Amino acid sequence: MAQELYFEDVQVGQTMPPLTKGPVAKLQLVMYAGASGDFNPLHTDDEFAKAVGMPGVIAHGMLIMGFVGQAITDWIPRKNLKRLGVRFAGMTFPGETITVTGTVTDKRKENGSNLITCEVTAADQNGGVKVSGTFEAALPCRG
Repeated sequence: MAQELYFEDVQVGQTMPPLTKGPVAKLQLVMYAGASGDFNPLHTDDEFAKAVGMPGVIAHGMLIMGFVGQAITDWIPRKNLKRLGVRFAGMTFPGETITVTGTVTDKRKENGSNLITCEVTAADQNGGVKVSGTFEAALPCRG
């Protein structure tokens, strides 16, 4: 669980702590299918995936987005997260290791809130971007 992060302690250009997940396992994809209700065989059946032109199964995009959400809420308390928007940029295959990174791009006071905006990226071990996006959080002030 994230500890309280204060507006005064965050600066534009600051990076959030990275989160590394993986390597992604086929069993993880089956478990995620059960948890999410997304049983598209592209995520669980290698033969089906190959029949539609893929080298094998691919991870659910929402699983990788979940890694992004975990990285954010490991850094800031979930109650402070106000907005998260992502773009799915690449497929994730079993065996890949995903690292989520982020950078503060804006810090401002608006309508009585202390807001930070950050860019976030989930990329594989070779730098291939899987998810990119931004989030906004309202942070408390000290004292």
